[in-house]
Amino acid sequence: MSPAGSSWRCWPAASRSPSPPPRHRGRRPSGPGTGAATALTAAGGTAYDDSYYQDALGRTGPALKDALHGIVSEQTKLSYSQVWAALKATDEDPADPSRVVLLYSGRSQSKSENGGAADEWNREHVWAKSHGDFGTATGPGTDIHHLRPTDVTVNSARGNKDFDEGGSEVGEAPGNYTDSDSWEPRDRVKGDVARMIFYMAVRYEGGDGFADLELNDRVGNGSNPLMGRVSMLLEWHEQDPPDAFEKNRNEVIYADFQHNRNPFIDHPEWAGEIWG
Repeated sequence: MSPAGSSWRCWPAASRSPSPPPRHRGRRPSGPGTGAATALTAAGGTAYDDSYYQDALGRTGPALKDALHGIVSEQTKLSYSQVWAALKATDEDPADPSRVVLLYSGRSQSKSENGGAADEWNREHVWAKSHGDFGTATGPGTDIHHLRPTDVTVNSARGNKDFDEGGSEVGEAPGNYTDSDSWEPRDRVKGDVARMIFYMAVRYEGGDGFADLELNDRVGNGSNPLMGRVSMLLEWHEQDPPDAFEKNRNEVIYADFQHNRNPFIDHPEWAGEIWG
């Protein structure tokens, strides 16, 4: 385990969600919203009080987005060097506590094999750090809600591309596809990627000295503080709902590191209420 003392929160293998549907599946309607406080259950059966979201309950559209921004902005911030230890806890392989699971390839790899060499793992900014030019500065550049372990070469292949479907399969990460301006992650983490992007667009609204991060429905956004395509991200969010690994990750971040949550893991219906 990492020095932070995090531990895996009881993820039995049978609790894994089934694999998401094949690529290019049509979009399903989103479920109804919620207007009252409820007791939600984190991975491993740990209940937490939905009063964390009290100021957002019953809101929709821009009012919901504003309320969530205020809630999740209350957080502990990490340095970029602290991110290494955090990812070793948040992305720990439930079958082997000495390893992490890499986002795009799904490969389980020793926690100690982190760095910058080929076949090691490094820190992928799912919201590409050039989209808003925040680099690795404490804040969006170190927010572990969107930082994930990835193979060094695969991370480089993704670069700062927006998210969309299509392209050629990535040799070192089968199930991922890429072309000149977009990246399609494997089915198992399509929804994870979408929810990390949704979180970033809510958390960073132009305060803290950083750019206002927003979603659009284009690719090729370059260094603009924009990420697309939102229509595809919403489809992925619905096709691949939060599973036990993702819920556990959210809980570890909340309990042991940043002390804030990704609302779109806890309340998936809120994505449609803001961007649908």
